[in-house]
Amino acid sequence: MPAGKAVADAETAPVKKAAPARKAVPAKKAAAKPPAGESRTALVRRARRINRELAEVYPYAHPELDFENPFQLLVATVLSAQTTDLRVNQTTPALFAKYPTPEDLAAADPEQVEEILRPCGFFRAKTRSVIGLSKALAEDFGGEVPGRLEDLVKLPGVGRKTAFVVLGNAFGRPGITVDTHFQRLVRRWRWTAETDPDKIEAAVGALFPKSEWTDLSHHVIWHGRRICHARKPACGACPIAPLCPAYGEGETDPEKARKLLKYEKGGFPGQRLKPPQAYLDAGGRPAPPLGAG
Repeated sequence: MPAGKAVADAETAPVKKAAPARKAVPAKKAAAKPPAGESRTALVRRARRINRELAEVYPYAHPELDFENPFQLLVATVLSAQTTDLRVNQTTPALFAKYPTPEDLAAADPEQVEEILRPCGFFRAKTRSVIGLSKALAEDFGGEVPGRLEDLVKLPGVGRKTAFVVLGNAFGRPGITVDTHFQRLVRRWRWTAETDPDKIEAAVGALFPKSEWTDLSHHVIWHGRRICHARKPACGACPIAPLCPAYGEGETDPEKARKLLKYEKGGFPGQRLKPPQAYLDAGGRPAPPLGAG
């Protein structure tokens, strides 16, 4: 999260069109729960329909971390653990301005890095991780972020989830990002009963063409952050309620459900201070400048 220029860019970034209206569930409309004996074919159809519906609701779904190259995305993803993407976006401009390359960060004074990363929480551990992975990149990969899963997961602080974020969004190589939101939603939707992230990844991946994996991850994660919350899902305001076996676990009254919706300050999705033009073109908006609201 950022320096003055990043804030200025966020304030002046153009918005080409208004965000599209979100689908609403009519009052008292109950979900059509799939039968207990749902066939494999029916499950695949229902899962893919949910993804299509979410694609319409979140046409601007994207990684919510600001980045300009694979190295920045890798570091930002590691920093995003146990904090918000907006907080990371407000912090990384100063980090990358001072240490623009893996070689620079590898040679950094840990105390200076810790001071920059303090707002992200767990700043000492995160400092060790980003300096460690930078050293590994400089020494083992010529200062370049590798584009293979097996190489990425060898880096300090990098697991499969982080690796797939980088592969899907920096290299265009499909992957499923199994974070806490993704795990919660796919089990609620009965796409799988697995609890191990690797098994969830395999089970859900088998329901969709590989080419859809990265966008699917964005759709599910955005829905989990904004509507299908862990404690109080907003069932009455959910656009996919008719397809959800867990409808009714949360508030079903439309008016009460709408009050549970979680969007960033300003009322529109988006935690990026400097979003890509494609995101703006699809109706997304930049995050608010620091100190707003």
